Amino acid sequence: MGKGNNMVPNAHFHKWWQRHIRTWFNQPARKFRRRQNRIKKAKEIFPRPSAGPLRPVVRCPTVRYHTKVRAGRGFTAAELKGAGLTSGFAKTIGIAVDRRRRNKSVEQRQINIQRLKEYRNKLILFPIHEKRKLQKGEAPPETCKLATQVKRKVMPIRNPKPTVTVRAITNRERKFSAFKTMKKARSDARLVGIRAKKAREASENPEDISKVPATKEPKKAKK
Repeated sequence: MGKGNNMVPNAHFHKWWQRHIRTWFNQPARKFRRRQNRIKKAKEIFPRPSAGPLRPVVRCPTVRYHTKVRAGRGFTAAELKGAGLTSGFAKTIGIAVDRRRRNKSVEQRQINIQRLKEYRNKLILFPIHEKRKLQKGEAPPETCKLATQVKRKVMPIRNPKPTVTVRAITNRERKFSAFKTMKKARSDARLVGIRAKKAREASENPEDISKVPATKEPKKAKK
């Protein structure tokens, strides 16, 4: 026993460990079942995309991740209006709508408006009633026969990869010394008042112009 108000030792080192084992023998069967469910869902919603509706491009939150883009929940009312769509009609043609999100930058709103217009141009809109006259925007039967179902994400969002250009280092860059440049800049900033005063005195007394200090260049480093 230890000293003080400690817990009473009650260690159990012989546990019934078989009771706590979790097996995963049904993994192949669950994989097959998920695949069959995906195929079943794709057949039920044909010719709509099987991976879900179109999502907007949004920035990740916080300063740490705001340089990356990802798919958002849905398009705003301003973005749908800029693309000439209504929220009710957008839901019927596979476009996600989010009434809570607000646009805080013109650039991001224009990107999503252009995304909607591109999707609308690629879209083949099936007629609601085949026997009736075609409405505005509906495709004829010949075009509908050529339509294929998109089984991946609609217009997937990818972060742009930066391009790195390689070039040779110039002689001027080799001789450049950041320490000397910063030291000279600090010296010039510290002596700017004294030099201005002496320059003003020298302009009033031209015969004492030789006493005006000149700006010295940094000494070259010894090899």
